[in-house]
Amino acid sequence: MPAIHPKDLFIQHTTTQYPIICGAMYPCSNPELVAAVSAAGGIGIIQPISLTYAHGYSFQEGLDYISSLTDKPLGMNVIVEKSVKFYEKKMRSYVQLALQAGIRFFVTSLGDPRWVCEMVETFTQGSDQPGYVYHDVTEKKWAQKAIHSGVHGLIAVNKRAGGHAGRYSLAELYEQLADFSVPVVAAGGIASHQSVQETLSLGYAGIQLGTRFIASQECNAHPHYKKALVKAQAEDILLSERLTGVPVSVIATDELKAAGGKVSWLGRQLLQNRKTKHMARAFYALRSMRSLPKASQTSSGLYQGYWQAGKSVADIHEILPVKTIISHLMGSL
Repeated sequence: MPAIHPKDLFIQHTTTQYPIICGAMYPCSNPELVAAVSAAGGIGIIQPISLTYAHGYSFQEGLDYISSLTDKPLGMNVIVEKSVKFYEKKMRSYVQLALQAGIRFFVTSLGDPRWVCEMVETFTQGSDQPGYVYHDVTEKKWAQKAIHSGVHGLIAVNKRAGGHAGRYSLAELYEQLADFSVPVVAAGGIASHQSVQETLSLGYAGIQLGTRFIASQECNAHPHYKKALVKAQAEDILLSERLTGVPVSVIATDELKAAGGKVSWLGRQLLQNRKTKHMARAFYALRSMRSLPKASQTSSGLYQGYWQAGKSVADIHEILPVKTIISHLMGSL
């Protein structure tokens, strides 16, 4: 019997029509966007901190609301960073609620995904609806660790991605990960039908997009942010350490150019020290979260400091409905 193609296996894992993930984004993963991607045949990923902090829902209320908008499959992002103990406890409770709500696809990042894999396996054992965990990786050594922890797939974050970008190109990263016997999803630099075709032709099982979906009608990011995405070119994207302590891809606004992309000397020492780096990253991430307005606020000033985006901005020319974006990506228009 011939082996199942990676793309088909990925679609089997997500139970979607198309091999498309809307990547988890803070603060841009509003419920309407997440639901719209799933309704259009991809899979929207719920970002718990975005849902509860930026958009003001309790996690259960948010799940219920998103589920009321679509009956299609949904996924959940779990950041498995262990630097703050109460955060892991909260994440475990969120995963349990998600499993109880029928979510079976999880995307993990920034740590060891073992406990998520174990929770998913235990909950779905003997069920006709198995669960799957995919882990964000930027190079082979992290993929090896994730596979050892029990993940079912990898999300390969390349150097053209928005947010926490990787170091390698689309092709270079696939070459590192191709030998693993799990689906590998590409993340970074994809926002056109041509880039989708090129990515899948390399052997990737699917694609994860973030930037392209921010520039959608269903995303409730500030209009100035969306206009900046339409206006920006690939060369306008730079790396800043000021959001989370590690390089993040953002649009080079005047404010960011004035502030510079590097952290202070003290911050760099804390980030490079093995004993303090996790707490330092948590500090920068929490500070960035508090610098962003809640979804109900309309002032654009604070958004102008850090507009996360990848180099796929080069292929974003207008703000469109999610369904139209996915149709364009898959070549059905």
